[in-house]
Amino acid sequence: MSTSPPTDVLLVGGGLANSLIALDFHLRRPDLRLTMLDESAEPVEHTWSIFDSDLEQEGELAALFDHRWRGYSVAFPALSRGLSTGYSSLTSTRLRQHIKQRLGDRLVCRKVVRLCGSHAECEDGETFSAPLVIDGRGARPSRNLELGWQKFVGLEVELRRPHGLSEPIVMDATVRQEDGFRFLYVLPTGPSRLMIEDTRYSDGADLDRVRLEGEVLRYARGRGWSVAEVVRREQGVLPVVLGGDIEAFWNEPGREAVQVGMRGAFFHPTTGYSFPDALRTARLVVDHADEGGPALRERLRTHSIALWRERGFYRLLNRMLFQAAEPDQRYRVLERFYRLPQPLIERFYAGRSTLADKVRILSGKPPVPIFKAVKAAAQPWTSHAPV
Repeated sequence: MSTSPPTDVLLVGGGLANSLIALDFHLRRPDLRLTMLDESAEPVEHTWSIFDSDLEQEGELAALFDHRWRGYSVAFPALSRGLSTGYSSLTSTRLRQHIKQRLGDRLVCRKVVRLCGSHAECEDGETFSAPLVIDGRGARPSRNLELGWQKFVGLEVELRRPHGLSEPIVMDATVRQEDGFRFLYVLPTGPSRLMIEDTRYSDGADLDRVRLEGEVLRYARGRGWSVAEVVRREQGVLPVVLGGDIEAFWNEPGREAVQVGMRGAFFHPTTGYSFPDALRTARLVVDHADEGGPALRERLRTHSIALWRERGFYRLLNRMLFQAAEPDQRYRVLERFYRLPQPLIERFYAGRSTLADKVRILSGKPPVPIFKAVKAAAQPWTSHAPV
């Protein structure tokens, strides 16, 4: 067994949360030595997106993104709408380039098999230790969260002719509904290049990649887009939280290190968007890094529990979506939501819905059977098998 050179901060996992933490450390605490451990030399293909209204400062992190647009559109069987909220996307490839520029050989390709509060043991026997160890390896199974699933398969494609889109289509739910609420998500990443994702809000986490890739290509043909080449592929299964016991979640074995990102339940319960939480978590970690691992872990735990309590409304909506609406009728919930004023929609995505927003969202004739809606809203949470 060998021991690595000393470091002040050890980041385990090279995803969004730990990468934003590394960038914030580099900017505000260049005196600290950072080491990042990630299983793969190249990142898993992924695209993170964010609305301008999610950011707390105008133009924040603008240089980080691959693409930025001035607005976006949505489409449902009975509603098409354009919104003027700015929208940005960041690919895992670009994020990894930023990290390589700043960490150099301190970005280490290693698989961690054992992680404690102050050190990480790798598959090859090498041990890394630091006063502050941060676990950002993504979601892990838990008996203490009740979940639905948002799953997707995306293809970035080069077309034979320009597509003519100037802004993203964040939801196109005019497609055939199956496997829950289904929509296509389209990002114009070049004059003749598109990222097209088939997304489903489903009861199960199983993902048929080949079939969904075929559905993406079918959608492209239906829009009159002739695909010349598939440039890259991505897929994912994100949690949609229906209920749970957040304190029991944090008390599970194996959470002794500082937990960030999906590992610490830092994501929007309904949309699965994690960029705003990752950004705020990065600030919190860098602001309090000198307190040491145990104190920072407790601070993150307290922050996660507070967010959970603040976001109970979104879990209520999730239960209505998954438990009150028939799977092929779930789109009606979102169709109704997108008729509401743009500022309300912006606050919803940012996780900052006001009391008036919540009343407005729930008022009027619900797009789901009223009895089932009341039952879903009142249903107590009980523990279930690991997911």
